[in-house]
Amino acid sequence: MKINMGGTDRTVRIVIAVVAAVLALTVAKGALAIVLWIVAAIMLLTAVVRFCPLYLPFKINTNKNA
Repeated sequence: MKINMGGTDRTVRIVIAVVAAVLALTVAKGALAIVLWIVAAIMLLTAVVRFCPLYLPFKINTNKNA
């Protein structure tokens, strides 16, 4: 698994994960809360491993060191 995510991309994903988790805890109910938790988990996981599988078919690489 090759790193394909840069620092700015990681930061944006972490912010999205935090916002989604806060919304899931405070505002959302039912199915929307579940969807927000899933979004938060995916964003946080991809930010931690620095790899986004959806970037592969489009040949996107935001890592400046690659």
